Amino acid sequence: VPEFEQAAFALAVNKVSDTQKAANQLATAFEMGQGGVDLADVMIASQKASVSMQALTQVRNKVVQAYQDIMQMPV
Repeated sequence: VPEFEQAAFALAVNKVSDTQKAANQLATAFEMGQGGVDLADVMIASQKASVSMQALTQVRNKVVQAYQDIMQMPV
């Protein structure tokens, strides 16, 4: 796999991780009753984290499937 694709995938994984961390921090702030954090913001952040993880998983699945298809091609 070329370095560019590896770097792009690593960047995507880091972005998903950051999104999940932000959602968790927002949920913790809401649970502790910090001002300025409402339930709608927490739910939106949680859904963004969920959707980004699902998207990353689908991309990974497509890449793995493409690799398997290429490996099964006759030479």
